[in-house]
Amino acid sequence: MIGFIDSKFAWGLLLAASLVFPWVAGNDYHLTVMSTAFIFAIATLGLNLITGYTGQLNLAHAGFMAVGAYTVGILTVDHGWSFWAAFPMAGIVSAFIGYFVGIVSLRLKGHFFSIFTLCVGYIMFLLIEKWESLTHGTVGIMGIPSPEPIGSIAFESPVSLYYLTLFFLVLSVWAMRRIVKSLLGRTFIAIRNSDELAEALGINLMRNKTLAFMLSVFYAGMAGGLYAGFVRFIGPDIAGAHHTFDMMIFMIVGGLGTVLGPLLGAIGMPWLTQSLQFLQEYRFIVFGPILVALVIFLPHGIVGSFLAWRARRDAKEGKPRAQD
Repeated sequence: MIGFIDSKFAWGLLLAASLVFPWVAGNDYHLTVMSTAFIFAIATLGLNLITGYTGQLNLAHAGFMAVGAYTVGILTVDHGWSFWAAFPMAGIVSAFIGYFVGIVSLRLKGHFFSIFTLCVGYIMFLLIEKWESLTHGTVGIMGIPSPEPIGSIAFESPVSLYYLTLFFLVLSVWAMRRIVKSLLGRTFIAIRNSDELAEALGINLMRNKTLAFMLSVFYAGMAGGLYAGFVRFIGPDIAGAHHTFDMMIFMIVGGLGTVLGPLLGAIGMPWLTQSLQFLQEYRFIVFGPILVALVIFLPHGIVGSFLAWRARRDAKEGKPRAQD
């Protein structure tokens, strides 16, 4: 049971549960909620890479998700591109912009970096809202085409779109696990733990921080592009800071610096808020204390607290620490 959370069997169970979910969902609304959660889980994985693994809190993350969404929207609606041609550009454009934001912002440390990126995120929101000739302003972009069929598989029903978002989530999780378990991932963790020590070990701080930032916003851009094809309409609201703060909550509740934690947070928290809908405007009176209690009693998040407990247990028993 100790290594169950990180085992291939556990990941297989999660995948199996996701595959059968449409059969027990009951209605299309539940499929839509879960598909949206999958998309934001992809973006949250990216935010966790720069924040949980590299130690840099990027408060412009939703802005980069908006860049990806608007890239798909502009290319498909205004320039006649197919969704599948525009979709990769969502991540590429986000990473390209992220490079220039990163080389400036990552020279700052701690709260100064976070404040700078918060300002960048607000600038992104204003550009989207005011640059009407490019972004359509407050009206937004309507009529974004859904993903074109692949062979005999059409992506028009809620079920097919659910499996499409699940596919990209699985691909994103697989890639993220490969990254964080690689030498590059260990480099990011070393930077998170101590800039000075990492630099003393010969790690190029600026280059690796910038790379982590670009990979992070690439995830955000791809999630935004997928979101555009899923909802088929986007407006300036997608760049709002509240989306970044939502993703921060997903990470904190699930566990920073883990792959499974933010994934569970991003999928579980929307269902918690949905289950409290019957309370209407009073639901936050209940949701708030629940969130505060989680932060107080599980400061490392659900998965992070379990892993910390396991590490203490293994240390007492003299067991070598397993790879997370």
